[in-house]
Amino acid sequence: MRFVPHVVAWNLTRRCNLECAHCYIAAGPRETATGELDTAECRRIADEILAVNPTPLLILSGGEPLLRPDLEELAAHAAAGGATVVVGTNGTLLTDQRIAALKAAGVRGVAVSIDSLRPTYHDNFRHGKGSLAATTAALGRLTAHRMDFIIQTTATKGNRTELAGLAAWAAEQGAVAFNCYFLVATGRGAGLSDLAPLEYEAVLGDLARWERQYRGRMLVRAKCAPHFMRLVHDTDPDSPVLNYETRCPCGVQYCRITPDGQLTPCPYLPEAAGDLRRESFAEIWREAPLLRRLREGALGGKCGACEYRKLCGGCRARAYATQGDVLAADPSCVYEPSPGAAVFEPRQAVTYGAEFTPGLKWDAAARARMARIPSFVRAVVMQRVEEYARRHGKREITPALLSEVRGALPVDFSKKRPFFVTDV
Repeated sequence: MRFVPHVVAWNLTRRCNLECAHCYIAAGPRETATGELDTAECRRIADEILAVNPTPLLILSGGEPLLRPDLEELAAHAAAGGATVVVGTNGTLLTDQRIAALKAAGVRGVAVSIDSLRPTYHDNFRHGKGSLAATTAALGRLTAHRMDFIIQTTATKGNRTELAGLAAWAAEQGAVAFNCYFLVATGRGAGLSDLAPLEYEAVLGDLARWERQYRGRMLVRAKCAPHFMRLVHDTDPDSPVLNYETRCPCGVQYCRITPDGQLTPCPYLPEAAGDLRRESFAEIWREAPLLRRLREGALGGKCGACEYRKLCGGCRARAYATQGDVLAADPSCVYEPSPGAAVFEPRQAVTYGAEFTPGLKWDAAARARMARIPSFVRAVVMQRVEEYARRHGKREITPALLSEVRGALPVDFSKKRPFFVTDV
């Protein structure tokens, strides 16, 4: 099968203790558990995902997933089956006891949302007085428990000037990644004013610079803005970012499960490809007309004519939100294609999600370690390990060599096990 669900985002609930202005599923305190998949249904679906991909990255989110009392049970079940499990949370409920329970369940990391270091902005944006203080306090607890975390920020007109400071602050806190999200007009986010295309371009240029600045210390990524790859391609063609699949992964290598069991191409594209209460994950993933259209259809408008279409392709969720067509042009991009220009090919081999054919000998224990790495980055990691081995005259990959590679990195991963291993 050409298309593998490397990453599955799972909105376990619409319940939330906050009511964020941009929430794509309009979660909040007034929501109830009515209609949510129960524990047994979630366990079954997790098994069905693992039957299609034995080592996915599974993102358990909400609403606020910590409001589900079975979160640790579900995480443990998926982790035991081979998934790399992470949790997306607003961070306000991360007590020492809950962090310890998540870690014991096999959760490898936590994604925490912070949109400003100004309490007036962050708390108002998330409709929760004291939420910034509660979330930042949780970062200290995560560090104490040696639980990896990433900082997620949604770029808006209100925090545009803060983004450089937020990235620097995230690095100082010890975040393994800073993810900058760009608004898709869905859920409550449909009522917000988005950045103009020229502002998108400016922020993406900043992110490309910060990706270089923090490389080896913290990942910096743009989310829901594939045109980030055009800027990286032009300004930093040797960037490790370009090792990965650069087109929007929506419905191709990525999907989302809603609280009531609908499978959609991504969290920001609400159109259902199928109902997991009626069909298996494999049936929907392999046969759903919506997913097939995303994989096989021709891009429309300037995205279809753009010479960067193999590197970018535009955000499919934003195209759907603004034009009702998953293959339409992404209106957030300022770039205008050059008529008749040759299509740009990636300057380096794209190893995201690829199978890797070893060029060196790997002993059984080293192979077993690689088997635990999420499928979407395994080839990248193995390739870099072999490059390191050749530079140092090694002919066989062993656990000792893997430890040597890890210790040679700018970040001491012997003390900090990253769940985002894309720079290993």
